[in-house]
Amino acid sequence: MEHRVSGRVAALVPAAGRGERLGGGTAKVLREIAGVPVLVHAVRSLTAAPSIALVVVAAPAADVDVVRALLGADVLVVPGGESRAESVRCALAVLPAGYDVVLVHDAARPFVPRSVVEAVVAAVLGGHDAVVPVLPVADTVKRVGADGRVVDTLDRSDLYVTQTPQGFRRSVLEAAHAARSSAATDDAILVERLGLPVWTVPGADAAFKVTRPDDLRRAEAVLAGLLLAGRDA
Repeated sequence: MEHRVSGRVAALVPAAGRGERLGGGTAKVLREIAGVPVLVHAVRSLTAAPSIALVVVAAPAADVDVVRALLGADVLVVPGGESRAESVRCALAVLPAGYDVVLVHDAARPFVPRSVVEAVVAAVLGGHDAVVPVLPVADTVKRVGADGRVVDTLDRSDLYVTQTPQGFRRSVLEAAHAARSSAATDDAILVERLGLPVWTVPGADAAFKVTRPDDLRRAEAVLAGLLLAGRDA
């Protein structure tokens, strides 16, 4: 049976990765979109959502002071870990009591719409232990062997790509990370390994992840469109 959750909402942003695929030697989250670091855009998108009461950023250890100066006193910044999961645990460790709903958001997703953030929060507050935003897979997906030969073609009718922020009941997220299971690309996988259900809400094209140089150019175009439409970015 689902039980509604009460309490404040915090967002954790693991941001300690170097982002080697972007190149340039600068931490990915400090690369700029229209003169503003990717991380700053991501945090602004979170704080634009009325439900978010606190943002905790796990930054690269060498850049903690830089990140604190960029984000200001209202954002809690701590050194992150060597992996995404370790950075989430670093942020969880400093999260004050009273925040019973916790979102985890990729620092490299600068323009998640507030409607997606609020939908995730509402679903957790409504009683779901874990909630992720998703988009249906648009392309044909093939499984390919090590030799480069196509093994089979997957039915995409029930395939979805996962975005962030992902939302959790705090106790569930803490239990998932305490289990210290093998590496995972997102937090929902850790919850799945506990045998708990993960629910979905619709994601958004604007919540794409900046991974490669072309994504920075796409982000510039998205930002220009947001500003033209008069929306906060």
